[in-house]
Amino acid sequence: MDRFYNYSAVPQIVVDPILDVIIEVNQEACRLLQRDRDSLKQQRVTSLFRTDLPRLHAFTQEVLENTRGFCDELQIEIGGQASGVEVIGRSSQAGEESFLHLGLQLLSELTVRRSRADALDIYHSGLGHWNRVASVFREFEHENRLLLDAAGEGIYGVDKAGNTTFVNPAARRILGYTLEELIGRNMHSTVHYSHGDGSHFEVDECPIFESLRDGKVHTVDDDTFWSRAGKPIDVEYTSTPILEGDEIVGVVVIFRDISEKKADRKRLMEVLEEVETLKNRLEQENAYLQEEISIEYNNHRIIGRSAGVQNTIRQINLVAPTGATTLIVGESGTGKELIARSIHEQSERSERPLIRVNCAAVPEDLFESEFFGHVKGAFTGATGDRPGRFELADGGTLFLDEVAEIPLHLQGKLLRVLQEQQFERVGESATRHVDVRIVAATNKDLRQLVDAGKFREDLYFRLNVFPITSVPLRERREDIPLLAQLFLQKAATRAHKPDLKISLSEIEKLGSYHWPGNIRELENVIERQVILAQGDAIRMDDSLISSDQIGARTSLQPLGELESEPQNKQRQRRNILMALEKSQGKVFGKEGAAELLGIKPTTLASRIKKLHIDPRSFKNA
Repeated sequence: MDRFYNYSAVPQIVVDPILDVIIEVNQEACRLLQRDRDSLKQQRVTSLFRTDLPRLHAFTQEVLENTRGFCDELQIEIGGQASGVEVIGRSSQAGEESFLHLGLQLLSELTVRRSRADALDIYHSGLGHWNRVASVFREFEHENRLLLDAAGEGIYGVDKAGNTTFVNPAARRILGYTLEELIGRNMHSTVHYSHGDGSHFEVDECPIFESLRDGKVHTVDDDTFWSRAGKPIDVEYTSTPILEGDEIVGVVVIFRDISEKKADRKRLMEVLEEVETLKNRLEQENAYLQEEISIEYNNHRIIGRSAGVQNTIRQINLVAPTGATTLIVGESGTGKELIARSIHEQSERSERPLIRVNCAAVPEDLFESEFFGHVKGAFTGATGDRPGRFELADGGTLFLDEVAEIPLHLQGKLLRVLQEQQFERVGESATRHVDVRIVAATNKDLRQLVDAGKFREDLYFRLNVFPITSVPLRERREDIPLLAQLFLQKAATRAHKPDLKISLSEIEKLGSYHWPGNIRELENVIERQVILAQGDAIRMDDSLISSDQIGARTSLQPLGELESEPQNKQRQRRNILMALEKSQGKVFGKEGAAELLGIKPTTLASRIKKLHIDPRSFKNA
């Protein structure tokens, strides 16, 4: 999408009037409709104007027939409520397809902007013609009496000394003063003498008097005026200087009472705080995983937030555009093929195929035929010409999985093709040329195989141009909740059990296992438990988690004095209580107890529940 369209200041959508679908939306349209781009593009156009379909159809027909159209009577649905909207439409043609380009403006916003613009235009018009300060304000008030009387916002003028020259009825109503009580009095000392907290407001700090000094318009979003009864009034205002030639002779102040607006905002914040409290309580009481898991394909299906995965992604981003040969090394089940696919899909060869060859599964006597192809009659069973994997991958990428399994005496033939990008089919003398990028993968140490004489050193160097390590699951345990949730959704869908969930305690079991089979083993374990599940939640087999974690411990540290289990629980409880006291009962988020303890919020919530601790009791600590 064109970035200029996306950053347009006017909400815009592009629709197909025949298929009743939204083709594209820009950022302002997403803001106006309070929806993200993806969800809007899945919504029908008529669902946005469902309360006003006849007028929508008439407007659509007008734009299609006249190529342009305008309507300010349509109602659009925003947040479940219908709002008046001004729509400017234009049609375009692409082949036999017609599209409508619609610009949207809320009528309520247009009314406010036009009112302000009109008022300011009136205030500024003719000011340059005033000859004397007193006559300027009298003439302004006389000529704009109807405007001043009708305006819902407070309007008053002050001269260079800060004395009031005119006040409209709305200002008198908001402030509680009569006209006689304000005219000629210093406006600052009358209604603007204190801050909201009651502290004295110096004149030199007043934005209104600042306009008298610098000749600039000053806008204040949150300030306090004081009523005749001595009560504070929350206001927002604009102070506009009045010039006579080059001399500033006064200012016009337009203000609005925002007390109700601030009260609404305060109530909203209280509601949000209550919602947050309820959320925290649910996260403590609910046994299911509450940590937000975004199942989205990152870098072409590579899922993970751990440092190891992020480093792998950075390496992919570096090598993918280059066309360099890449060697992916990692244990079985760590997702080496996903890395290969990501490299291919981010390369300039992504429009051509990625051909995978499992070298371990190719019989030794069929290696040449599988890789280079054969012609009819080349050997028994060759009933026709057959292209090899290199030909199929021409212009694309060839993924050599388990490359260490290629027999030693055949590695030389492979090396020649990799170096020269040419070969002959079995039974054919003609040389064929290809343009193939090589990505290889292995779960073995090729350097050790080279030293043992089981792998050609020249082929090793040819493949090892840019090595990438596929991280084992035990080194990226923080990704287990993401992966488990993804595999659960996939397996539950296949098993027709869409409501299955996995609890926090079960996730913790998965995190404590060392996963010799890595991601493939995790997926198989989840699928098995989905099949065995009887209720609405899956349970991990306790035998999955070995008590000693054989192979998972890399080193043993000398132990100090033994600590009993009750002592351990008491120490853990004391730490949690201290963290909750310091965070004033906040479990999640920045400076929460979980962050102070250096553990996951969901893990802390589970421990709090088990220890019967109520974080709410620390709110006012």
